[in-house]
Amino acid sequence: MKIIHTSGKRKSAVARATLYDKGKGVVRINSMLLDTVQPELVRTFISEPLILAGDVAKKVDIDVNVRGGGFMARAEAIRLAIARALAKYSKKLEKVFLNYDRHLLVADVRRKEPHKPGNSKSARAKRQKSYR
Repeated sequence: MKIIHTSGKRKSAVARATLYDKGKGVVRINSMLLDTVQPELVRTFISEPLILAGDVAKKVDIDVNVRGGGFMARAEAIRLAIARALAKYSKKLEKVFLNYDRHLLVADVRRKEPHKPGNSKSARAKRQKSYR
């Protein structure tokens, strides 16, 4: 039995995917089936790499553990981890994923700018003056 471990990150969300060879196409996220994920937009967003993989996705089981971030950051991290696992399992899928959307295999490295000292409300270095 072949086991593949991959991870995906988006903002502060981290997803770790484990792909098991000789499965039935079951995808679990935090021990819950993919079909139970709400809202439906997030479910379809997560299932994009599975749809693109076609028959390959029906031969494997995938377990994903995700922590941190909001629901969309979690969805993007899960999607990235699943796509990376499938691409590692079947090399021909890598080109399919890159042609469809580069963010299926390459993480988005943008992060929130840290707050600067002296101004608790914004990330700007200097306070703006309100007088002229």
